Amino acid sequence: MIGRLFDYWMYGGFLAGIMILALMPILAHGWSTTFTAIFVLLPIYMLHQYEEHDGDRFRLYINRTIGNGAEVLTPAAVFVINIGAVWVLDVAVTYLAWSVDLGIGLAAVYLMLINAIVHMAGAIRSRSYNPGLVTAVVLFLPFSGYASWQIQISGAATTDDHIIGLLIGIAVHAIIVAYALCRRSALASLGLRR
Repeated sequence: MIGRLFDYWMYGGFLAGIMILALMPILAHGWSTTFTAIFVLLPIYMLHQYEEHDGDRFRLYINRTIGNGAEVLTPAAVFVINIGAVWVLDVAVTYLAWSVDLGIGLAAVYLMLINAIVHMAGAIRSRSYNPGLVTAVVLFLPFSGYASWQIQISGAATTDDHIIGLLIGIAVHAIIVAYALCRRSALASLGLRR
């Protein structure tokens, strides 16, 4: 069963994202605009993950480009990265934004914004599409920008919130790249491609 989760998690996330967004008028009744802008970041991310991971496209793309054909990202790694570093992180950030300080929501904002920047930089560098590029541009840029603006005008955002949020977003993406490069190196030293 866990193998099926590794292979098909993005479809459940996509459907959950659509359902959460469809329920937003009911769920968000009485919420501040700022908190609502933070809350929708996770279901928006889930829509992006469908474009990115449908048919195992992102993993195969990374294995081809960064891994030079070696399996630097396994289905299990993709699952852990996306569930742990996106879903769990965004849920925690959303709870903290609700219960502690809206400024904490900037961690989810920067996670999304940096992902969009990475997709766009990759497309510019390779002069080609990469899995997730369209939703990174069409969804991530406007939604992360709007959420950041809402947090800022609410007065909740401090310089520390921006720095911490930015560092979290950078760290998550740096860890993924470092993992893939370390795995590529380890596989190369063993003379393995998989």
